[in-house]
Amino acid sequence: MARSSRLEEPDAWGTSRQSRLFPGRPLVHADLHNHTWLSDGRGDPACAFESMRAAGLDVAALTDHSRWASLFLGLRDAPGWTGIDWRAWRRAASLADEANRDGEFVAMRGFEWSHAAFGHMNVWGSERFTDPLRTVPTMGRFWRWLESRGSDGLVSFNHPGTGRLRFGGFRYRPAMGERVVGLEIFNKTEDYLFKDTDRGRLSPLVQCLDAGWRVGLLGVTDEHGADWGTPEGKGRAGLYVDECTRQGVLEALAARRFFASRIKGLRVDATLTSTPGGSSSPARMGTALAHAGGRALVQIDLDRGEAWWGRPLSVQVLRPGRPMPRLAATAKAPLPRPDEPVIAFEVDLDPADGDWVVLRVSDPGEPPDPRATGQWAQLGRGIAYTSPFWLDRTGPPGHGR
Repeated sequence: MARSSRLEEPDAWGTSRQSRLFPGRPLVHADLHNHTWLSDGRGDPACAFESMRAAGLDVAALTDHSRWASLFLGLRDAPGWTGIDWRAWRRAASLADEANRDGEFVAMRGFEWSHAAFGHMNVWGSERFTDPLRTVPTMGRFWRWLESRGSDGLVSFNHPGTGRLRFGGFRYRPAMGERVVGLEIFNKTEDYLFKDTDRGRLSPLVQCLDAGWRVGLLGVTDEHGADWGTPEGKGRAGLYVDECTRQGVLEALAARRFFASRIKGLRVDATLTSTPGGSSSPARMGTALAHAGGRALVQIDLDRGEAWWGRPLSVQVLRPGRPMPRLAATAKAPLPRPDEPVIAFEVDLDPADGDWVVLRVSDPGEPPDPRATGQWAQLGRGIAYTSPFWLDRTGPPGHGR
């Protein structure tokens, strides 16, 4: 197992890497969506991984756009604005291999399938790539590529809502249910919970989860500049890994054992327990809970080092609703010190209202999203989301812990 002494120490911001709810697997900080001049970014790809490692990240991925560079058929280097070609694809792999250090720093290559109408999707871990020029005019052709030639990759929905067709309405694809692992809830500085809700459209979170996708929630910088990892306030992800390797990262993604944040160094983990009866053990974020209805206990572990101890925060329980999720409960509490109990409270959960539960953390001392209205406008700025829990009336927890 590639576990180093570095991961046994606090992270670059002084936060312990150990969840207080599930100690064992260390927390790694990740940014899985970045660009360079291999597509439409402004920075030299040779500098990207070192910049992100120096900024305190443990895991980083280059995911330059794939658009329509295949038009050039390999006759010459395609201009970056057309997206990656095979030369750029091989260059990204070489740079990732040079930067990768098992047990210390994970460097990955991926690509961002970029369609103006359907939307953008990241693919990590695949040996091949494709582009919309070869997979138009429907989402179905891209799905079929992922199920055949790209069957070794994991996938995410990126900045959901920027493509007007929203991935074909997030229509569920059973054959891809396990491999579509993420939804970007934080991209750059935007909270996509609110995307287009001011125009009468469904929140992308609601639309995606209601369609049946069991995705975790990611934060990413989607960096297009040359200061990878440095800007404040942009999204990032925290993953709990068995080992600090590419395989360890892909396993954590597949297990939905991760959270979204836009605070550097923030640690988040959460459990949901059926009370009374139901599951005899707590379900971790990203898994299913056997719950026939009634009260459930929420526990959320938060830390950001000594500077944040005692900071007033708000934790919300999000449930299916339209156009925004329904706020099933809200708890206000200071961020606990390590020797104090984690934040805990109970909430009524009826599976008949929908099968998913998401925890959102906000800072009441910061201004809310400008699109927030009603109760949402009173909660301050969102700073973190857990991956969802799913309520199963019967059966064991899913996706593992």
